[in-house]
Formats: sequence, structure tokens, C-alpha cells
Amino acid sequence: MNVKPNPAQVKAGKIAARVLRETCDQAKPGALVHTICRIAEKKTIKYGGSPAFPCNICIDQIAAHYTSPKDGRVRIPDSGLVKVDIGVHVDGYIADTARTIDVDGTLEGFVAATDDALDEAINLLKPGLHLGDVGKMIEKTIKAYGLRPIKNLSGHSLKRYKLHAGKTVPNVKRRGTEKVEIGDCYAIEPFATNGTGTVIDSDYVYIFANTGIDEPLEGLTEKLRLHLRERYGPLPFASRWIGTSDTQIDIGDGLKELLGANAIRGYPVKVEKKGRL
Repeated sequence: MNVKPNPAQVKAGKIAARVLRETCDQAKPGALVHTICRIAEKKTIKYGGSPAFPCNICIDQIAAHYTSPKDGRVRIPDSGLVKVDIGVHVDGYIADTARTIDVDGTLEGFVAATDDALDEAINLLKPGLHLGDVGKMIEKTIKAYGLRPIKNLSGHSLKRYKLHAGKTVPNVKRRGTEKVEIGDCYAIEPFATNGTGTVIDSDYVYIFANTGIDEPLEGLTEKLRLHLRERYGPLPFASRWIGTSDTQIDIGDGLKELLGANAIRGYPVKVEKKGRL
């Protein structure tokens, strides 16, 4: 049975691929991560899409969920690994794509391991396949390079306005996983490390998302809550995206109050457990 791809999904994918390619070209030693993120997000809009999540640029032991804060001064290093993650949606249909950059050419094994793991996983996908078998293939491919897959990061299914739509694509062999179905859309995300194979939450949070809780709050905090729900819906947003004069509120305190009320959730920056690549 052939299923025609949704035109909006295809458009989102094409925009994401273009923005990813151009963003990677910007990720040169000394470049300011804040600037790279802003340019990527502006290009997403210029090319006809909207950010499905903030541009992520994760360096070395930082594995996921880092986007520059408003006053970020982090720069691309002279050597190391840089992970660029781009999300685009068109009318809610999401494309999620990423690439790892070996800045000075000394860590090419990491790039080859994840690239090959992704290719093998894509080639394996078919209706009826258990997603745990995809994880098994990813694990086998990465280990062949003398590296470890990160077991507590994974890929995920995508649905309209749902970045994590219920199905998990593991990076290691798993039993009891769901099956691939006709019409499914996935973000497959192999992560390779020379560390423990585990990431932990850091104390830093720069990405947030609205929850389904809809209890009114008070004053300016309620104004901020409504602003975030109207502007971003269920998709993640960056703290640097908000704080314009029309909110009339201290954004730091406002976000803390919204977190305390479970009106929003935060995505802590994920780092390798032992600080390895």
C-alpha cells in the first residue's frame, strides 16, 4: 500500500534540510552560537516554515537541548564536536534533522559512526518492524567504531504539532517495542560517545514548552501564560524568544512561576555523565 506524503511535511523537510546545510556552513571556529541560532531560525521563516523547536547547537560533552540564551557568549571551538539540530514545521507538520560536525578533522570516527548508524536504520525501516530492531542495528553500527550508543537518548515518532508523538526509536536493542506502521514519520537520532553511554540533566534550561494544564494564574504571569500558549502552542520555545516589551514582566521570574504551576515544562541541557564526548 502506497501512502502519499503530506505536502506540508515534504515542504518542512526541504526547508529543514536547507537550513541545516546552511547552518552547518556557519559553524566555524570563533562563530558566536547565539548568532548562528538566530540566523537559522530567521532562515526557517524566510523559506516558508516556522521553527518546530529552537535551533540546538551542542558542543562536545553537551549532547542535547542546548540553545543559546539571550546573552549567550559561547563560540564554536577550534576543535571538537558540534551537533546542529534543526526543527521546522509547516502548518504543524514537523521535520526534525541534525548533523554532527568534526571541527578540525580529528574526530571523524564519531561522525562516521552516527552517519552510518542513521543510514543503516533508515534502510532497515519497513512496516511491521519492531523499533527495538532499529535500536539493535544502531547499537551494532556504533560499537563497530569502538564507541558506545547513548542509551537514554532516542529518536521518536512525529505527528502534527507533536514533536514526540508516542513511539520511541531506541539507540540500543530493546524488547517489547512498538512496530513501524504505514504512514509513520520518525526522527531517528543516533548518538555516539566515548563515555559511559548515558547522559544526565545539567542545571541549565533554555528551552521550554507549554503543558496541557489550563488553570488561570494571576496578573502578569497569567498574561505571559496566555501569550506563550497563543504564540507557540504545544511546540518548544526558547527563553530568548520571549521578553519583548509587550509582556511587561520579568521573564526569568515569570518562567519560574509558570514552571512552579506546571503551566510549562523545561528541557534541561543534557550532558555526558562523565563529561566525555
